[in-house]
Amino acid sequence: MSLLSDLINLNLTDSTDKIIAEYVWIGGSGLDLRSKARTLPGPVTDPAKLPKWNYDGSSTNQAPGDDSEVILYPQAIFKDPFRRGNNILVMCDAYTPSGEPIPTNKRFNAAKIFSHADVVAEEPWYGIEQEYTLLQKDVHWPLGWPVGGFPGPQGPYYCGTGADKAFGRDIVDAHYKACLYAGVNISGINGEVMPGQWEYQVGPTVGIAAGDQVWISRYILERITEIAGVVLSFDPKPIKGDWNGAGAHTNYSTKSMRNDGGIDVIKKAIEKLGLRHKLHIAAYGEGNERRLTGRHETADINTFSWGVANRGASVRVGRDTEQAGKGYFEDRRPASNMDPYVVTSMIAETTIMWKP
Repeated sequence: MSLLSDLINLNLTDSTDKIIAEYVWIGGSGLDLRSKARTLPGPVTDPAKLPKWNYDGSSTNQAPGDDSEVILYPQAIFKDPFRRGNNILVMCDAYTPSGEPIPTNKRFNAAKIFSHADVVAEEPWYGIEQEYTLLQKDVHWPLGWPVGGFPGPQGPYYCGTGADKAFGRDIVDAHYKACLYAGVNISGINGEVMPGQWEYQVGPTVGIAAGDQVWISRYILERITEIAGVVLSFDPKPIKGDWNGAGAHTNYSTKSMRNDGGIDVIKKAIEKLGLRHKLHIAAYGEGNERRLTGRHETADINTFSWGVANRGASVRVGRDTEQAGKGYFEDRRPASNMDPYVVTSMIAETTIMWKP
């Protein structure tokens, strides 16, 4: 096994200019991440200089068998924390051979919104709090839980330490460092309220980069859990009953919100979000109705609300923002399995472009 480890960790720069590029894309479910690798003649830092590629869309539920070719367009490059050296991860989106985005390509419409002059001028910043649950591989039961049973009630686990409170910290720390290595603007981690559940934050990021970075961070986490023999779940309510669900709280600000007097801009933006509550909820993740019950630090899915420092509201404004009269707010509605391209662009479109 030591020889295998040595071979995996070979530094290619000692013997060749060639690099390995791992092309990553989103599969037919909208949440499954796929990837495959190719050799390139030398280092690349600009995605526009990477070749397009193709894959069998009939095997990912994205194309029929008699016309199965789907084309990958490279969109963002990250350093590869697994192969290291000059090797790269490439976040891609998917198109038909004629150049039309396939239905599961949510990045295409998001990029159109983020390139709109009004949105560009406002420089939308995002900070996304990605919650997830680690499951035991063979039983799909949370890590650290007795098989077929339950741990003690919630309370000691949030940001907890100790072998009876924190489960999977080696995975979490490995992911933290791997994301920093890759160039993801990961800004922190913490243990969550339900044991076996964790959170990391990506941001601040601007515009379309928020979606690219969250997706590649999910890919890196999926690869690390694969190595560890643990199953990764983004289910918004993995365990029924008196256990917290998993969300992807989305912190958001525009240039106008960050400037003096921004609190008034924030209040107008929140008012717009309230008017389009049902539209947003429909796009904020599958199974979210199991999480947004009005309990466990959530608002009821059918009612829009906002408040200062209120974690039971749909939208929370922080005390610091209220006191400074400017800053950001947090949309607490998105589920852990939301598509960050959809959520970030929809918030920008509603708050900046939409005229009620």
